[in-house]
Amino acid sequence: MHVNQPMTASFSASFRHPIVSRVVGAVLLAGVVGGLAGCDWKKEKISTQAAARVNDEEITVHQINHVLEQQRGLPPEQAASASRQVLTKLIDQELALQEARNQKLDRDPKVVRQLDAARREIIARAYVERVGASVSPPSPDEVRKYYEANPALFKERKIYTFEELTIEARPEQIEALKAARQSAKTSAAFIEYLKAQGLKHVARQAVTPAERVPLAQLATIAKMDDGHVTYSVFPQGLVVLTLVGSREQPVAEEQARPAIEQFLLNERRQKTIESDIAALRSAAKIEYVGEFGPPASAPAASGVASTAATPGDVSSAVGAQK
Repeated sequence: MHVNQPMTASFSASFRHPIVSRVVGAVLLAGVVGGLAGCDWKKEKISTQAAARVNDEEITVHQINHVLEQQRGLPPEQAASASRQVLTKLIDQELALQEARNQKLDRDPKVVRQLDAARREIIARAYVERVGASVSPPSPDEVRKYYEANPALFKERKIYTFEELTIEARPEQIEALKAARQSAKTSAAFIEYLKAQGLKHVARQAVTPAERVPLAQLATIAKMDDGHVTYSVFPQGLVVLTLVGSREQPVAEEQARPAIEQFLLNERRQKTIESDIAALRSAAKIEYVGEFGPPASAPAASGVASTAATPGDVSSAVGAQK
């Protein structure tokens, strides 16, 4: 086991699983065709009406709503005050925009390049989202199989308490430090040894649920006894990680289902997007030129960077279900 991150908030943030990720292309369509002549049309009319006028330009309710849509989890009771705050910022933005145009900054080469880059990114992302949105969700049987295949994450889930000791040391001191830790009966005794040797060290402790442990290491950690010690060497020294203790806190299949469904859906979307981009790459004629061109003796290679969505973690999803 190799752990290089400090066992604090940053340690916990690094110990995550791909269960919840930025969902690409998740669009929910609401409303009935028969209602277009009624309240749906009125809502659209209201959403595009002017909220303010700045010189000769209007700021619309639609613009405000667009900004608010980016603020996920905004409580309904805060919507009115948030709308006014957004409007104030949009007015300031409009004033700056108008003055920038007066100074012809919109024609500045650097600004033009930034606008072009933003436009390319938005349009390319829209395509990726459309590809991802075409993926079907996992079946109940697939969810059940994933649950059964990962007992350490769910039905045998544990909460682990780790102690991390980061020691500054030279490479030739590493083996002696490992031997000293093995001979010390407790972490406290080992720390006293470090003090006696004049070695700089930092001790931290963190409570880490199973879903924040790397999936590749979870099966091993789940079998560890309390007091088990592992080591990780880094350029400036040694990290000593001790499993102080663990307690069981299982997650039932029903409780875990939403998180598993989201993970499997995101994983399927990622593979679909990667496959689609690979097909586009294969069909395209891509030639590297100039300083990026191949050496005269080497054949030209083609390829583009994948824009596939990356999975996130199980922690927020499972935690939200508890």
